[in-house]
Amino acid sequence: MSKLSILYEFWEFIKVRKKWYLFPIILFLLLLGVVIVFFEGSALAPFIYSIF
Repeated sequence: MSKLSILYEFWEFIKVRKKWYLFPIILFLLLLGVVIVFFEGSALAPFIYSIF
């Protein structure tokens, strides 16, 4: 199963079940994960971890 099919199934689930509140939650979690991964080894890491 490809990554695009997982996204497509998630999108169909949101449309059919009318669970629109899930989209911003998932988007926020993905963005938070990207920020943590990209700034993990940089000089900004202590400042990011102190926020949480």
